[in-house]
Amino acid sequence: MTARRSGAREGPWDAWPVSISVPVAWGEMDAFGHVNNVTYFRYFESARIEYFRTIGFLEGGTQPDGIGPILAHTECRFRIALTWPAMLRVTARVGDLQADRFVMRYAVFEEATGNLAAEGTGRIVAFDYARAAKAPVPASVAARIRDLEGDSLA
Repeated sequence: MTARRSGAREGPWDAWPVSISVPVAWGEMDAFGHVNNVTYFRYFESARIEYFRTIGFLEGGTQPDGIGPILAHTECRFRIALTWPAMLRVTARVGDLQADRFVMRYAVFEEATGNLAAEGTGRIVAFDYARAAKAPVPASVAARIRDLEGDSLA
C-alpha cells in the first residue's frame, strides 16, 4: 500500500484527500471467484488509518489529551465484483464533522479502468480511552480535518 504519490496514474481518486494503492491478493477471493465482501471493510480500514495518520489522530488513546478514534458504525455498497489480479485505489474523506464524531466516506476504484467497485461510510467517534467514554474531537484534529478537506467539508 502506498499513499498518493506524484507521477501516479490519474483517476477519479484525485478528487479525494487521501488515496492509497492496494493490490488484490489471491487469498482475498472467495468460492464465487471474486473478492470476498468482508475484504472491502479491510480496504476501508487501511484508507481510514492513512487518513488518521495524515491528520495526527492515529495514536489511539496516547494523544496528550488521551483521545483517539473508535469506529462506531460502517457500511458498504458493492458496485462491481473485483478479481485477482488487480490494483485498487482506496480513498477516504470526511463528509460531516460534529463536536464528538465525524462521518468518513470511502471509495474503492479499480486502477486499470477507474471503475468504482464499492463505496461506503464509517461513523468515527472521538473516544477517551482512559475513561472509556466518548469525548469531543480534539480541536487540533478538527482543524487538521478542515485544512485537509477544504471547501468539500459539509
